[in-house]
Amino acid sequence: MALNSDDLLTRLRERGIAYKLYEHPQVLTVEAMMAVCGDIAGAHTKNLFLRDGKKTYFLVTLQHDAQVDLKAFRAVLGARGGLSFASAEALGEVLGVESGAVSPLAAVNAAPESVKIFLQDSLLAETRINVHPLVSTRTLNLVPGDLMEALRAEGHAPQTFTLPAAPAA
Repeated sequence: MALNSDDLLTRLRERGIAYKLYEHPQVLTVEAMMAVCGDIAGAHTKNLFLRDGKKTYFLVTLQHDAQVDLKAFRAVLGARGGLSFASAEALGEVLGVESGAVSPLAAVNAAPESVKIFLQDSLLAETRINVHPLVSTRTLNLVPGDLMEALRAEGHAPQTFTLPAAPAA
């Protein structure tokens, strides 16, 4: 059974992971999130739940303003075949969240190795990072290293990546 947001917060506290919790109105897009949460200190994120032609799932966390070319991104992720956004059904079945609540922490609801987790390397250089704790009405502010530790404790091996340069126009 999938963890809910309160279960996740309890698990983080039990592991000694410190965070600041912000409650806010529901935000379903990066633009809405920045309008509501933009004044929270730390790096804001954009999260993509992707799938390749071999039905491998990828959970990707980037700086909120990063531009992504999915075609160029295939090589970064090691995707085989086409790369596309996973369905809303897969989002619920694999990560136990709804659209708008995707974050690396949603991996707590995925079986180890069922999803490949990628975090943009520049996020790890930040002092604090902001992610949703399984719902889009809350934001957690935590140290990037603690986020990585929480994912590893759940049996996941998050990988870092450098975003490829956008193709010239």
